[in-house]
Amino acid sequence: MNFCINNRVFEKLPNVCFGVVIAKGVDNKKKIVEVAQFLEAETVAIRQRLEGINLKEYTGVVPYREAFLSLGVNPNKYMSSVEALSKRIMKGNDLPQINTIVDLGNALSLKYMLPMGAHDIGKMDDSLEVRFAKPEDVFVPFGGGEPETPDADELIYVSGNTVKTRRWIWRQSENGKIDEDSKDILFPIDGFLDCNGEAVKAAQSELAELLKSLFGCDVVTGLLTKDNPSISL
Repeated sequence: MNFCINNRVFEKLPNVCFGVVIAKGVDNKKKIVEVAQFLEAETVAIRQRLEGINLKEYTGVVPYREAFLSLGVNPNKYMSSVEALSKRIMKGNDLPQINTIVDLGNALSLKYMLPMGAHDIGKMDDSLEVRFAKPEDVFVPFGGGEPETPDADELIYVSGNTVKTRRWIWRQSENGKIDEDSKDILFPIDGFLDCNGEAVKAAQSELAELLKSLFGCDVVTGLLTKDNPSISL
C-alpha cells in the first residue's frame, strides 16, 4: 500500500506539499501527561497569538482559504481543519481530550498553524490517495449517519472508494478515525512549498521525535511534492 497524490492535484495546486509521518506499533491506550500539557499550552498560546486578529486574514490561514477558492470550495462555509480548530478556541472553547494521538496532532496543528490529519492504516483496504472524487466514492460522516456522495470533482482523501476526508482538509470520515486500538498511523501535514513549507518540515520533525520518545514506536518520514508524489505505507 502507498500514500500518493494524483497528478491533477498539482495542476490545481502546483506548490502543495504533504509532510508525511508514518508511525508503526503505537500504544494509544496509555495516557501521557506530557501530551495533555502540550495541548493545554498550545491552546493558551493560540488565544494569545490571535487576540485582536481577524482569523480569516491571519497569515497561517490565508493560503488554505485561497486554495479552497481555487478548488471551488467556499472557505466561509467549509473551513480548513486548522482554521476550524483555531476558531473554536477563539470563541472560548477548550479542545476536548480525545485520545493521546489525536491530542498530540491537535497540539502540533495549533503550534505550527498547519492542518494535520491522522489515518488508521489498519482500517485501509487499499492505498490512500489524494485525488478528485468519482461518482462511486462514499463518505460516512464522523460519528456515523447517512453515507454521502462527494460533489463532482471534489478533492478528497480516499482509500479505494472509501472517502477518508471530504473537501481536502475539511472533515474526516468515521472510516479510519483514530481510536485507542489504532496501532499503525499515517499523519499527513498539508502545506505549500512557497509559504509554509519550512513549517511543514519542522512540524514533521517534531512529531516524529515525539512519537519515538513518548511512544517508543518505529517512525518513517517523507515529503510528497509534484516531483515525489508517493510513499510506501
